Amino acid sequence: MVADSGFDETDRRWMAEALQLAARGSTTTQPNPRVGCLLVKAGHVVGRGFHARAGEPHAEVMALREAGARAVGATAYVTLEPCAHVGRTPACAPQLVTAGVVRVVSAQTDPDPRVAGAGHAILQAAGVAVDVGLLADEARWLNRGFLSRIERGRPWVTAKIAQSLDGRTALANGESRWITGPEARRDVQFLRARHGAILTGVDTVLTDDARLNVRLSAEELGIEGPVRQPVRVVLDSGLRLPPFAPIFDAPGDIWLYTRDAQQGIHPEGLAARGAALIEAPYDAVGLDLDFVLADLAARGINEVMVEAGPKLTGALIDRGRVDELVVYQAPILLGHEAQPALALRTLTQLDQAPRWHIRESQMVGMDLRMTLVPAVPESTQ
Repeated sequence: MVADSGFDETDRRWMAEALQLAARGSTTTQPNPRVGCLLVKAGHVVGRGFHARAGEPHAEVMALREAGARAVGATAYVTLEPCAHVGRTPACAPQLVTAGVVRVVSAQTDPDPRVAGAGHAILQAAGVAVDVGLLADEARWLNRGFLSRIERGRPWVTAKIAQSLDGRTALANGESRWITGPEARRDVQFLRARHGAILTGVDTVLTDDARLNVRLSAEELGIEGPVRQPVRVVLDSGLRLPPFAPIFDAPGDIWLYTRDAQQGIHPEGLAARGAALIEAPYDAVGLDLDFVLADLAARGINEVMVEAGPKLTGALIDRGRVDELVVYQAPILLGHEAQPALALRTLTQLDQAPRWHIRESQMVGMDLRMTLVPAVPESTQ
């Protein structure tokens, strides 16, 4: 096995195309990883495949089906180590061997304990050349949710914020429709479709009549459908959400995390509307957020998008549980009495302030969208 520096430009080009294939499953593969596979022989692509949905054929199998007999002597470029275990579908590594593939280039090893190098070992034992690490950073970013769930035991957490230039999300009276333009609001729909769950607090649901579902069709979103609705996760310690709330009129599952599933006015009515009531530990601050995230991971959620008020979003940031910020900044000023985007802990020194790295920025209509990740402290570089 060799590191990324050992590959040539041809290898990089083919793996880049395999990553593009993998991205076609961005909204559909949950809880499985996004994987693409390219079979190349004599400088020509003979098979392409990507994993679309859990329970359906994996990327390698789709590529082998397209290649047929042309797979003999080919090189497979795969964005994640071919699997070695039999689950809802057969293992992929033995099928690559049987098909006559002579080399496999993987972007990364699969950390899933059922694989974790076993797929590469099967290939090598059969005489297939295996090279690992090509475009590994790009592959990890594509599968950041899956890797977070497997490696850290919690989903990747993305906090979405729509704010004014002066960092406000609503007027003092609560009016917030609409700070951002229609293009940004459309972009949020794609973000929702990409995440396995949307996390919010009960106050946001009650105040905004929030539904938090994907409202556009697959064709409108430009994705390969059908649209998979994210789970709506509501933190409701006192079980105040009524069963007639508009959120129940939108498609998708609803999971309510609460202190006591038997409390509140309408627990039976909530269950009758299809809500799952999940009890979570409670402390002086509120529901245990680490328990909630770990429980979501245990239920197969790779990526969580936070669309909540300043307190919940701020609490997650203060605890270091937000992995990614997606900020839509509108060219508008709301004034110092308007509601802030975040309620964060009070700092006494500037060097206590968490710093973020702008990974990407682009205009979406009249608004600026920034994607940020926590900056790596200089002392650890």
